Amino acid sequence: MAFEQPDADERRTRNGARFAASARVAGSIEIGAKAYLAQGTAVRAPGAADGGAVSIGAGSALLETSVIVGRTEMPVSIGRRSVFGHLARIIGATIGDLCEIGNATVIMPGAQLGNRVFTGEGTLIPAGMTVPDDTVVVGRPGRVVRAVAERDIARLTALRGGDLSLPDTPPEPYHEASRAGPAMAQIYAYKDKTPTIARSATLFDTAEITGDVTIGANSIVGSGVRIVGDSHGPVRIGANVQILENAVLHLLPDNELVLEDGVVIGPGAMIHGCRIGPGSVIEPAAIVCDNARLGANCLVKAGALVRQNAAIGDNIILEGFPARETGRLDAAQGLPPWAFLPDDLKTLALV
Repeated sequence: MAFEQPDADERRTRNGARFAASARVAGSIEIGAKAYLAQGTAVRAPGAADGGAVSIGAGSALLETSVIVGRTEMPVSIGRRSVFGHLARIIGATIGDLCEIGNATVIMPGAQLGNRVFTGEGTLIPAGMTVPDDTVVVGRPGRVVRAVAERDIARLTALRGGDLSLPDTPPEPYHEASRAGPAMAQIYAYKDKTPTIARSATLFDTAEITGDVTIGANSIVGSGVRIVGDSHGPVRIGANVQILENAVLHLLPDNELVLEDGVVIGPGAMIHGCRIGPGSVIEPAAIVCDNARLGANCLVKAGALVRQNAAIGDNIILEGFPARETGRLDAAQGLPPWAFLPDDLKTLALV
């Protein structure tokens, strides 16, 4: 299988767990023997020195650019020999043994998946959903479409090298201090434009920022984020903005991309040539398309797609693919639990 290929620059733990060179762990986790984090994978576990916020079972694998976010009050627990496809996002959820999670699946806080669960590509498991053992789940939002069949078990057996046995060794603690600071990201000029970044901003080291980009005070740019302000126009990011793991920001020619103060962009989101008003929250894996305009304190739910040229007022909740208004907010949202909370950066730097 692809995740069995060696990487000369990878990191290894005592029990044989492996981390590709560009994979990042921010905080303390528990990881089982021969587990694997592939290129660009990002795991964040603030506020849990004992590793209890994120536990990854023996033989499990997260493939390229996957994201895990857990904290003590929103833990992630992954069983043994489960495999997560490219671009998977796991936020505060529980997943059992021998699961096969499709590419770009999103699993939200409080969701619980049993053993031998299969998800289709792009499946969204909503917050709090319970998925029984031996089931197949597809859709946005996900729904159980059938029980696992013999052909599924045969495929699973083949993908696991003909052996579905489960190791009995428990995960072991692992810690990495966060590789972050005001000048840690990879910064690239484009022609005569170089990013302008406030000295109080925090940039994680695998983020890349290119061209005509401005980032305001106290903003955070997480691991694997790509912000591209090339010949197509300016990217303007306000103060106290969070752009979280493996999100992508870009735009078309003769356009602009503006995130006003206090915006939070969730892991794996795609933000393209739009304007997002102050205090708005874009949940994991959501997409906001070119020329969309969102007002203040909007909430775009996980996996939603805001269409091109959409004009959205203040305090609107958007959900679906494509997104539609499903409610209104009567108060400011504050930070979601999967964002960086006030003391997280200090916690993540502890050794």
